[in-house]
Amino acid sequence: MSNARITGANFSGANLTGASLRDARLFASNFTGANLTKADLRDSTISGTSFAGANLTSALLTSTNAMGVTFSGATLSLADFSDAKTSGTAFRGATMIGTVLRSATLRGVSFERADLSRAQLRDISAAGANFSGARLVDAGFRSADLRGAAFSRADASGANFRDAKLESASLTGGEFARASFRSADLTGASLANARFEGADFHDTDLSRAALAGADLSNALGLTQNQIDDACSGPGTRLPRGLVPRTCRGIR
Repeated sequence: MSNARITGANFSGANLTGASLRDARLFASNFTGANLTKADLRDSTISGTSFAGANLTSALLTSTNAMGVTFSGATLSLADFSDAKTSGTAFRGATMIGTVLRSATLRGVSFERADLSRAQLRDISAAGANFSGARLVDAGFRSADLRGAAFSRADASGANFRDAKLESASLTGGEFARASFRSADLTGASLANARFEGADFHDTDLSRAALAGADLSNALGLTQNQIDDACSGPGTRLPRGLVPRTCRGIR
């Protein structure tokens, strides 16, 4: 089915293991619960289509253009979305262990409650993306654009945010043990009530970052200059020897 144009088709529950849909055009179609293990969808254009609950383990979706597509509840472990462009796409509750999204453009995308453990998201452009409640253990976000992204209540233990852009992002209530924020930009971000046991903050920009309730007591690399640039508040816990600084109007 390479180069196929498919509109309004119903493949729900179908066995499409190893199917070739490269360069295909898929519009308003239904792949709910289908088995697309190792399917090839490289360079395809997908719009208004549902892959909810489908199995796309090890599928190839590099350079795919997806608009208004639903992958909610799907299994996408080890799938490759490198260089994909997605808009308004939902990955809510999806299993994406070890999934590759390197250099993907993700606009208006939700990964809420998805499992992205060990996923590779280096260099992604995902401003405003929603990772709330997601499992991001050991995920790689190096040099990613995550401005305004939501990581509320996410478990990003061991995740790598080195050199990432996290301005105005929300890390509220998240778990970031052993995560690396080395040289990342957290200007205006909210770290409220989040935990950072052993997290690396060497050369991190914390200007106007909200630290109320944040547990940074065992964080690494923090300096008084960084804390002076940030906005501590009630419940902020800092490494021994550092003094909190409050900011008017910041909680």
